[in-house]
Amino acid sequence: MTPTTRYDDAQPPGGGTPGPKQIRQLDRVVIRFAGDSGDGMQLTGDRFTSETAQLGNDIS
Repeated sequence: MTPTTRYDDAQPPGGGTPGPKQIRQLDRVVIRFAGDSGDGMQLTGDRFTSETAQLGNDIS
């Protein structure tokens, strides 16, 4: 796994020219959503799953 260089359009703190940003490709990622009852966690998980699948990522 070799990091690649990407240029981000976001301005760095204090202004100036954006610099290179390191990106790593990962085989596995765990994302956890947590919240109290009534916070919309089920909807959050559903929307995240839908958007991630549309971008072509496998999710289970």
